[in-house]
Amino acid sequence: MQGLSPEDMPSFVNDSIVRCLAGLTEAERPRFLKIAYNGPKALDELASFDPSLVVGVLGGGAGTTRDCFELIYQAEKYGARVALFGRKINLAESPLDIVRFMRLVADGAVSPQEAVKAYHDDLRRADITPLRDLAADSQVTEAALRQG
Repeated sequence: MQGLSPEDMPSFVNDSIVRCLAGLTEAERPRFLKIAYNGPKALDELASFDPSLVVGVLGGGAGTTRDCFELIYQAEKYGARVALFGRKINLAESPLDIVRFMRLVADGAVSPQEAVKAYHDDLRRADITPLRDLAADSQVTEAALRQG
């Protein structure tokens, strides 16, 4: 949106969603809403708006493995009830392993950083070359995730 600062975008998006929902009858309202993750405050605000609305986050771009696990962690922490991932799984070195660690992060069994290290350990044991070294893959590179 032209003239809107990146800091104001999450509030604008939430306001637009709420206004659209306000124009619908209860029977017309969606039960599920999938959105891009715009940071903790924006997700918490939207997830708290209507407890009957299931809010889910989109996986976004490929990013680092830490971005993937951090998104799962923050989405769950700030009220999302679903995560819809495509590229982050499809482009992973080991899709089954990344999904396993995503589940562990979502369940609170490991932190995002611990999951990155364990994922790299599994890649090494399977003789799979990671796309990035552990230090680079442990970085949070997406701006919205740096807020949480």
